[in-house]
Amino acid sequence: MDKRETIRLIIDFWHRTMMHHAIWYSEVIHQYGREKAWEILQVAYEKSREIQFKRLAKVLDFNMDGDIPKPLLEMPDGKLDELKEAVAANWLANDGVWFQAVEFSKGMFDAKRCNDSSWAQFSPFEARSIKQLLNLGDRPGLEGLKQALGYRLYATINKQSIVEESETSFMFRMNECRVQVARQRKGLDDYPCKSGGLIEYTSFAETIDPRIKTECISCPPDPHPAEYFCAWRFSIEG
Repeated sequence: MDKRETIRLIIDFWHRTMMHHAIWYSEVIHQYGREKAWEILQVAYEKSREIQFKRLAKVLDFNMDGDIPKPLLEMPDGKLDELKEAVAANWLANDGVWFQAVEFSKGMFDAKRCNDSSWAQFSPFEARSIKQLLNLGDRPGLEGLKQALGYRLYATINKQSIVEESETSFMFRMNECRVQVARQRKGLDDYPCKSGGLIEYTSFAETIDPRIKTECISCPPDPHPAEYFCAWRFSIEG
């Protein structure tokens, strides 16, 4: 292999590693259920991360500060924010690429079906990841959910807001959605994301705190005002 072929192979190795990690998690869910699989995932992820960073640090000649690569700590805050946004945007692009790959192969109906089923797996996973990151505890209530919504991948690349209603409820609005804004620029109708949104937001909120109920106020194809694309009410019994 020449140098370019070697680099392409290394990049493909990373892809295979990512896929193998996800396949392991999926199989452990199948074998033992989501709760036990999450416990096992945390052990595997933390150990694997330590091993991988240690090996990469040696090869690429950078130091670690605890569990964080030192070059990232030395990066200016503005550049670190750019990196965070780029990573989040790449996540969304990856989601869109998968959707279109299924759509062009099997049609829109199957793409939406796969999309909704994927959110049923990813949204609880993201909620658990944030819950652990923020050390929210088992039942952090609506305040915990407000914090968690600010740490989603979407929160980095979209504009969102919270409207306080009462001690037992609040409204969450997606004021600017990267996907829908892009469609507007192309003169397209809103993408009808309500079926996926119901799964996404309900499972996210219930994972943060099983007492929280989710209500869709408006989500495409529903009509919505100009100031937001979708809105959701989260409530908890007093």
